[in-house]
Order: sequence, then structure tokens, then C-alpha cells
Amino acid sequence: MTQKRAILALKVTLWLGALAPGAWLVSGISRGWLGANPIEKLTHVTGMTALVLLLLTLTVTPVRRLTGWNPVIRLRRPLGLFAFFYVVVHFSIWFVFDMVFNVTWMLEDIAERKYITVGMAAFLTLIPLAITSTRGWIRRLGRKWAKLHQGVYIAAVLGVVHFYWLVKADTRLPLLLGACLMILLVSRAPRFSGRKKSADDREVEEVV
Repeated sequence: MTQKRAILALKVTLWLGALAPGAWLVSGISRGWLGANPIEKLTHVTGMTALVLLLLTLTVTPVRRLTGWNPVIRLRRPLGLFAFFYVVVHFSIWFVFDMVFNVTWMLEDIAERKYITVGMAAFLTLIPLAITSTRGWIRRLGRKWAKLHQGVYIAAVLGVVHFYWLVKADTRLPLLLGACLMILLVSRAPRFSGRKKSADDREVEEVV
């Protein structure tokens, strides 16, 4: 398989995998598969999908370093944008069905419930990253773009904390995702990756 075909296959797989949870939810709404509390199911699945996709976004660079296959970096931007898409849907479900478009209730909920507070912080952190994800913004911001997009680590940490505080009984899944995030963060540290970032590394990572 040529490199172009391999990249195309990966992109098709990414799109199908990222769209599958949304398609399942839409089908579930139309066919009544979502149980007695469909709003809760919608909220849970969209939030979980967003967090998993965010962690997969952070996995791209370590995979590139381990394999030495630079084209894999092209998957990072669509993964990040799909993660943001599910975050927006996750927020919208809460705002529309729980807060019924009431901004005052929303602000009170953010202030009173800590898991909502950190969840909103994660959402706000991702907004500028999604807006500046285009090549045009990469050129405009230059080196500042890479610094700005380090905010993805903050968003991922906040997302895991949001999930952990939301879960009241079985915390195994948020702890597992937290452990995966910790491994990803440690793997990005120069002393653990075995070398400092070269100019070529930075160039490859910025062209996403």
C-alpha cells in the first residue's frame, strides 16, 4: 500500500469512527433505543466521545515519534475538531434540555456544581483552539500558535476531572482515562522522549 493510500485509509477510518457515536445516537432517538432517560444517554455518550477523541488527539505525536511516520500528524486536526464538535453537542444538550436556554440558571449551575465549573472551563479552553485550527491562523500566529494550542493539555485534564467528579459511584473509567492522560503527558516531556524537540519536529507538528 502506497503512503497516499495509507493516509486515505486512516482518514476514512477516522471519519467513520468519529461519526459512528453520533449516528448511533440519531438512530437511537428515532427508534427509541436510548432507554427511559434519553437526555442522560445523549449527554453521557457525547461527553465520553469528546473526551476519548481528545485523548486520541494527544496520542498522535507520540505515535509519530515511535513510528517515525510523519504523515500520521495529519490526523491530529480532524481528531481535535471532531472532539470539539462533540463537546459543543454535549454543552448544547445540557443548555437546551437542563437549563432550557436560561442563562441565569446556567451561570448559577456553573458556580454551584464543581464538575460543571471544570467542564465549562474545558469547553472555553477548546474554543480558541478550534477557531485557530486552520492553516491561515497557523501562518498568522507563527510560533504563538504552538503555545496557544498547548491549551489542549489543560482541556484534557479538565475533561478528565469533570468526568471523575460527575461519576458518583464507579470511578474506574474516569481513573483509567486519567491514567492514559498521565502517560501521554509524561511521554511528551523531553527527558522521557529521549531528546529535545528539533526545528524539524516543531515544523512537522505545526503543519496539521
